[in-house]
Amino acid sequence: MNDVKRRTESLEEHVVALCRGARAAAPILAQASTEAKNAALRAGAAALRHRTGDLLATNAGDIERAKAAGETAAFVDRLTLTAARIEAMAVGVEQVAELPDPVGETITEWTRPNGLRIAQVRVPLGVIGIIYESRPNVTADAAALCLKSGNAVVLRGGKEAFATSASIASILRDATGEVPPDAIMFIDTTDREAVRIMLRQAGLIDVIIPRGGEDLIRAITEGSRIPVIQHFSGICHVYVDRAADLAIAERICVNAKAQRPGVCNAMENLLVHRDVAPRFLPAVAQQLEAAGVELRGCPETRRLVPSAKPASDADWDTEYLDLILSVKVVDSLDDAIAFIRRHGSGLADAIVTTDTDVAERFTRAIDSAAVFVNASTRFTDGFEFGFGAEIGISTNRLHARGPMGLRELTTYKYVVRGTGQVRT
Repeated sequence: MNDVKRRTESLEEHVVALCRGARAAAPILAQASTEAKNAALRAGAAALRHRTGDLLATNAGDIERAKAAGETAAFVDRLTLTAARIEAMAVGVEQVAELPDPVGETITEWTRPNGLRIAQVRVPLGVIGIIYESRPNVTADAAALCLKSGNAVVLRGGKEAFATSASIASILRDATGEVPPDAIMFIDTTDREAVRIMLRQAGLIDVIIPRGGEDLIRAITEGSRIPVIQHFSGICHVYVDRAADLAIAERICVNAKAQRPGVCNAMENLLVHRDVAPRFLPAVAQQLEAAGVELRGCPETRRLVPSAKPASDADWDTEYLDLILSVKVVDSLDDAIAFIRRHGSGLADAIVTTDTDVAERFTRAIDSAAVFVNASTRFTDGFEFGFGAEIGISTNRLHARGPMGLRELTTYKYVVRGTGQVRT
């Protein structure tokens, strides 16, 4: 047997063993009391604080390696821990402990004419595989959310923050108390083959949730034998209708683009009805450009805003994640809807209008995970939705859609109670 084959077989055995450990822990965790889960979370938060010095030392090595590899300052910042960031991580874990436990919740119940009492009850998904890139805080966030929702988790962090993520997972495992430590598993290798092996473990892992860029998410979705919950990109639109309150529209557009441009719920395309474009576009362009936004527009936009650069066909389909905005003047609501259907990613889109009939048509016609009326797309977020925390945002139509909180990490079963009924 050659060395490559031996290494691959050994790696596969190791990854499968980790997944089997999580599978064995899952039914125990699913039946754990809320008190036991909360105690594990609070102990984990305390352990993160206690091990701050160790985490900072480990993280310094990841930072040094990233700098040596020529990574950008922004990239290095994403994987950097500070004492304040570790404290925020610990607080986040404690906040998950304070959230209502979804497991065992009765969603609905009814009684049949034959006397059977049927209840739809929330239960965990089982084992969740989470594959993510450079942010080490995802390790703590994901482990906490999975534990509280009764799910075992198999974590695979990016190589750039690998040592830091492994340390965080180890700290949380050691603090689980009555909860089985194997409910938190970490794939402790940077070998990419480990991801491919993980994605073949249907029957051991119930669902995969990738966290990262579009290339990562597409590669996982295409290579997985396990269902994947994902969103590929966030090409979000704001449509300013002919009946819009233009002052409100200006605030929404500036917020949706400039408040935090590097996230998936930031606006990438601005659509403006032709009737209000001469008044609205010069005013909003002034505010956007003052915030450092580069505008790329259609010919009509450039006529009204001469500083705008010409937009290419590719611009309408680009998730910039930067201070760049594509702007198009449209003739009607129908044109705006058609444009969003053609170029949107199905994550979040918004309309600004005072016409309730137009708003209703827009919300019915736009099939995105979140559709806003007179509000910024930046609210597409689990915390802003009142979920307390989120593990990601989904554009799937099956199971979970939009920001995913604790409830979205559960499914349900039917509990049927009778008094001896038999079917005739």
